[in-house]
Amino acid sequence: LSHSVPQPTPPVSAPQEDEDPLDARIARTGCLEQHRQLQECMAERQDWRQCQEQVRAFGACMARRQQRQRGPGPARPTD
Repeated sequence: LSHSVPQPTPPVSAPQEDEDPLDARIARTGCLEQHRQLQECMAERQDWRQCQEQVRAFGACMARRQQRQRGPGPARPTD
């Protein structure tokens, strides 16, 4: 009987200090670019009211992701 020698596992790299856990979560949604644009606008203008285009784009992206996660729902009657 031959026994295989276990291979050493590579060390797990520690998360980079500058990596934001929120950014990592948003990256998984596919909406990271919209989020970054919103952050840049807020950093420049420091007033979310002046960043409505970016707020809407990020919100729409997140809403599309939620719809994809839920799958097609029951058809809703239109008025």
